[in-house]
Amino acid sequence: MAVMTLKATQQDTVKARLQDILMHVSWGDISREYFGKSGSWLYHKLNGIDGNKKPTDFTMEERYQLKGALIDLSERIRRAADAID
Repeated sequence: MAVMTLKATQQDTVKARLQDILMHVSWGDISREYFGKSGSWLYHKLNGIDGNKKPTDFTMEERYQLKGALIDLSERIRRAADAID
């Protein structure tokens, strides 16, 4: 299993909070399906630096949208797992 390390300044970022699932989720697919944006848009948000090397972060609305996307995905995974019986 891959382990990502974060700099001390990144301890309380959205990316840090998602550390447990970072390598197991297709962030590009989430960006396109739930936000209607390119994969690079979400990667920039997660990394805190936009395409022009300027600091960026999620707005509160985007945070709620990301939370909803992860909840929806988790429910879809649970239904798929339950269908295996």
